[in-house]
Amino acid sequence: MRNLFLFICTSLICQLSYSQLSETDIKYYTDLEDSLQNISQRVFFSKKEKNKFEANKQFIALWNEVLKDEKSMQYPFDSLKKDVSLLMAPDKKFRIITWNIIKEDQTHAFFGFIQVNNSKTVKKGLFKKETTAQYDIFSLVDKSATVKTPENYVSDPSKWFGMLYVDCIKSDDDFYTLIAWDGNDKLTQRKFIDVLYFKPDGTPMFGKDVFKFPGKFAKRIMFEYASEVAMSLKYNSNRKQIIFSHLAPNGLDPTLEGQYQYYGPDGSFDALEMKKGKWVYEPAIDIRKDKDKTDNVKKPEPNKQTPVYKPK
Repeated sequence: MRNLFLFICTSLICQLSYSQLSETDIKYYTDLEDSLQNISQRVFFSKKEKNKFEANKQFIALWNEVLKDEKSMQYPFDSLKKDVSLLMAPDKKFRIITWNIIKEDQTHAFFGFIQVNNSKTVKKGLFKKETTAQYDIFSLVDKSATVKTPENYVSDPSKWFGMLYVDCIKSDDDFYTLIAWDGNDKLTQRKFIDVLYFKPDGTPMFGKDVFKFPGKFAKRIMFEYASEVAMSLKYNSNRKQIIFSHLAPNGLDPTLEGQYQYYGPDGSFDALEMKKGKWVYEPAIDIRKDKDKTDNVKKPEPNKQTPVYKPK
C-alpha cells in the first residue's frame, strides 16, 4: 500500500512538472536529457582531466541547444540532479543551473547557466495592463581564479565567481539570496551566502550590499574551513533565519587564527535575520528547539567527518 501511495505521489509530481508541456515537448526534452546524461558520464567520471574538459565542451554546447526555448524551464531534468544543481527560484522567475569539475590539483572549475523569465507587465490606461513575454538565458563564466577578495566582488554572468548553488531564498525586497558550496582546494572548502538581483534591462548581477556583519563590508558572505569537516549552513523557514555553524581553529588555538585548513564548527551557531531589507548578524543563537540530526555538529574531528557535498 505504501509503495502504491509513493507511486501515485511521484506520478502527480511529474504531471505537475510537465503540466504546460505537450507530449511532443516531453519526448523532445526526454531525448535531450538522455544525451546530456550520456555526456555527463565523461564529464564527471573520466579519469583524465583533459578528457573531462573535452567532454564538458560538448556538455555546454548541448545545454545551449536545450535551453534556447523557454519551454525547457518547465522540464525538470531529474536524471542529471546527482551531478548538476538545477535550482528554481521560489517565484519561478529564474532557474540557475551549476556544476563543477574537480581538477588534478584538487581545485575546482565551475560552469552554468541562468534561465530568466523577464516578462514585464506595463499599465496601459486606468484599468488595462499589457504583458510583454521575454525569455533570456545567460552563460555563467567562472572568473574566480582572478578574484582576490570574493566577499567584495560584484559581477554579471560573464565574470561570475563560480560556485555550486544549493538553495534560494526570496526576500521581501528585489533580490534573491543563494546558498552555495565551493570545494576550493585540497586544504579547504568554502560555503557562500551569495546575492542575485536583476538590472532594469534584465541582466543578472551577483553580489549586493545587503549584509550587516561584524568586521565586513561584504557583498556576499564566505565561510572557509578544513576540507575534511562538515559545516551546517541553511535557511530555517520557521525562524526566517539563515543559521550556520560558528567556525573556529581546531582546539581554539589562537596561533592558528586565519589558517583556515584548521577551522571547523565549534558546536555553537550564529544566524542572519532579514531586517528592513538587510541580512543582520545574530551571534550565538539557541537552536535546541529546532535541532535535527543534520544540525548536531560537534567540535571538528577531521578523521571522523566528511564534506557535506562531494565534488565532481
